Amino acid sequence: MAHILLRPGWQARERDVTDYAAYRNRRAFLKQLGLGGLALAAPPHLLGCTTQSTPHVGNGPEGPLDTIPPEAPRDGLPALRNPRFDVPERAVTERLAASSYNNFYEFKNNSLDLKNVWPETGAYQPFPMTLAVDGLVEKPLTLDVADLMRQMPLEERLYRFRCVEAWSMTIPWTGFPLRRLIERCRPLSRATHVRFVCLDRPEQMPGLAASRSFYPWPYYEGLRLDEAMNELAFVATGMYGEPLPKQNGSPLRLVLPWKYGYKGPKAFVRLEFVDRQPRTFWHDLQPQEYGFLSNVNPNLPHPRWSQATERFMASLDDVRRIPTQLFNGYAEWVGHLYPDEPKHPVPPGAR
Repeated sequence: MAHILLRPGWQARERDVTDYAAYRNRRAFLKQLGLGGLALAAPPHLLGCTTQSTPHVGNGPEGPLDTIPPEAPRDGLPALRNPRFDVPERAVTERLAASSYNNFYEFKNNSLDLKNVWPETGAYQPFPMTLAVDGLVEKPLTLDVADLMRQMPLEERLYRFRCVEAWSMTIPWTGFPLRRLIERCRPLSRATHVRFVCLDRPEQMPGLAASRSFYPWPYYEGLRLDEAMNELAFVATGMYGEPLPKQNGSPLRLVLPWKYGYKGPKAFVRLEFVDRQPRTFWHDLQPQEYGFLSNVNPNLPHPRWSQATERFMASLDDVRRIPTQLFNGYAEWVGHLYPDEPKHPVPPGAR
């Protein structure tokens, strides 16, 4: 049965989404006052979700909504929304919050204010970009990312997003199912996993050079092939009806809504099909804290904090604690893939 596609629901819910024209008018007014990006910082009561005040410097972006690459294709934007993935029980996170509070270690050159990524993205040029496909495939490929974005039928999906740090958002992503890309790659029958490798440009991504002595860059992740072929697995090319901002993973980002956020690599540039479980970045660094599967599970505490609840960010001013759902609320889609996933609380240290 064909899927019904609708106009993006977030466009009609003004209470849930930042008005971009109002934001730009506000930013222009603040700039006249000499405040620039300073007044865009979140208030101090965000319970761990605070972004630091960052003035505009040099030729960098003037604000978190000014980081969309001008070369990014806009064909098919805004895409129609697929209602099968609606999240009716909670608000859409404001665009300003989703663009202001991010993890992207490749851009952070110090341990302070790791979430305030956008000011560091001025030198980053996501286009042109190529995507290499190799390993156990019929024929290795090199795909132009902009061409790929134009060729793939795009849709919008509203997904819950859950970070392992116990904060969450609800984001309207634009993109296409990962399985469509995998089908194009034509993996061999003995391929069981797919490995992702991300961009490594220290001259454009200041966090790479600053942390290379203790992080094994470039970032790498992996999935079982049945996970990658699941209907939920999504390649994001945009959000909120626009191309992906730099700090959100431009040009391509993998979104796996039933897993913790670090399982979704940003700015990935290589797919390698393999016949065994690949190593992954955070598991190599801290194997007792970050497993290969890393499904969202309130019954499995992180060694250093509980995963039973999360701080949901509706906006920078509206952060509330809510219960965490098994598989982030997507058990009906992916539960059959994980028969051994704990369904009851596991004591700390017993995992």
